[in-house]
Amino acid sequence: MLITAITTEECREILARTGFGHLACSRDNEPYVIPIYFAYEPDHLYGFSTFGQKIEWMRSNPRVCVAVDEVADQFNWASVIVKGQYKELSGTQEHNSERQHAFELLEKRKLWWQTAEAAREFRSAKPFPSIFYYIYIEAMSGRRATPGNF
Repeated sequence: MLITAITTEECREILARTGFGHLACSRDNEPYVIPIYFAYEPDHLYGFSTFGQKIEWMRSNPRVCVAVDEVADQFNWASVIVKGQYKELSGTQEHNSERQHAFELLEKRKLWWQTAEAAREFRSAKPFPSIFYYIYIEAMSGRRATPGNF
């Protein structure tokens, strides 16, 4: 198997295609990783959640990382790592157009609401306010594996 770096453009294509990854955040030197659905636009990953540990921790420390994988088999895969800053799109008038934009982008994705809804149901049957956010992409890198010799 041969593992090589991929270009920024290839990373962008993978982010646009996949829409699912794992978000890593931390607080008080404790890491936390959770699955998320997202919508990609240049420089942004848009997401949706209800309030819970992920939101609480990202409010406390907005530095986050997202790992996205495309796997065909053990010898054919690509992985993208995004580093960036969490920005919450509050329910205020100031963020209405950004929240609408995030909703329209996410709505094009299958199951974009699923992880937030499952978490809400796990915690309680009472409604939780919807939280839209984005991750401003500061850096990204990727690797690809293909069959072959070293």
